[in-house]
Amino acid sequence: MRLIKRITDSDFMGGAPVWIDKVSRYGSRGVLVDGEMNVAMMYMAKTKLYKLPGGGVDEGEDRQAAFLREIKEETGYEAEIVHELGYIEEHKNRNQFMQYSYCFIAKACKKGVTMLSENEARLGMETRWMPLDQALEAMNNSARNCEEYSAKFMILRDKTILEKAMEFFSTKL
Repeated sequence: MRLIKRITDSDFMGGAPVWIDKVSRYGSRGVLVDGEMNVAMMYMAKTKLYKLPGGGVDEGEDRQAAFLREIKEETGYEAEIVHELGYIEEHKNRNQFMQYSYCFIAKACKKGVTMLSENEARLGMETRWMPLDQALEAMNNSARNCEEYSAKFMILRDKTILEKAMEFFSTKL
């Protein structure tokens, strides 16, 4: 899997990047599209921010299986992975936390029921489907309106994933 981007505090505060050597958490996330090429964006009503579906990889869990599980839990959809994008490292120096996220594109298949975590439900998480360009604009708006340290990393990470997916689709359409 190839490196897509390394995100550090310097992306938001300037200065030299600081790299954290030890991975604190592995994640699996990416872009979920439907048959009309709409993207599933996860809207969090409490923070008024958007993110892509995804989350942590459980101990012993395959990274692709983790992404498909997260899609099912957050959107209710069963899906199939159609492309592997690469990985992103988030070096959160202030927290001494490094997240390594595997990134994919998946196609929605069969709708089921969401199984949000307690925290996701508390945030008012819901799926909003939108065209690719509108999804990118939603991420840009989230970036402009975000003040919280960790959320800035999440938004830049997910915006980068979305842009890589758009590059992939532009060669396929």
